Amino acid sequence: MFGLGLALMATAVGCVAAMVGAGGGFLVVPMLVLVWGISAQEAAGTSLLMIVFTSSSSTIAYHAQGRIDYLLGLILAAGTVPGALLGASAATHLKSEVLSGLLGIFLLGISIRMLIARELPDRRPDPRRGTRTKVDAHGHIFEYPRISPLALPAGFAGGLASGLFGIGGGVLIVPLIRLGMGIPMHIASATSMFMMIFTSIAGASTHAYLGNVRVRYAIPLCLGIVVGTQIGAFLARRTRAKALERILGVCLSIIGGRLLFEMI
Repeated sequence: MFGLGLALMATAVGCVAAMVGAGGGFLVVPMLVLVWGISAQEAAGTSLLMIVFTSSSSTIAYHAQGRIDYLLGLILAAGTVPGALLGASAATHLKSEVLSGLLGIFLLGISIRMLIARELPDRRPDPRRGTRTKVDAHGHIFEYPRISPLALPAGFAGGLASGLFGIGGGVLIVPLIRLGMGIPMHIASATSMFMMIFTSIAGASTHAYLGNVRVRYAIPLCLGIVVGTQIGAFLARRTRAKALERILGVCLSIIGGRLLFEMI
């Protein structure tokens, strides 16, 4: 029952995570802390190992849909990897209660931004500054501004949050590149999952070295998340961009508030 419960939870989380371009750690870490009672550091390390499978599975599905901007993903990854290594190392020096509280505040801040933002049309690129065009496997054309210099620092910020809190970094990077760089939501979420392959491997490796990975928990989480991400990627193609943003905002606010309440 222990393994089945974790696998079912991971399947549900994977479905939501793949739809919004997140790794699922923003949901799994609080649940491991609040329901299963493990430390925030071990929850972070175990979650990052799971996200290796989340991101890999989602990338396969989104590659088939033709919605990954690989150049943008590699630039983001160049920032997330050092950020994830630094964040994972820093997490070891923080008390579990402090780490949980910081994660709660972080998630609430992101959720408020996602929920109060008006529905923004995809930013029309300025031909004088360069544009990028992506045609997916179903013939849908996405036109958006060229890659901004902000991509690298955005990646670093996402990586830092990833290593510190055990999340994939997508919950920070997707809003940044969506609202700050004008990347269409469907491209942002798909590219985020590709980027997280590098982020999660870097963070999980550091946490494993520090002894923060619970393999007994990780195995059923990894099995469940692979199934859930395939379902989520399939549903995302049929869901409006703003609906995806609202789903992400609601999930973040519920979990962030619960973590903050536990700390108080």
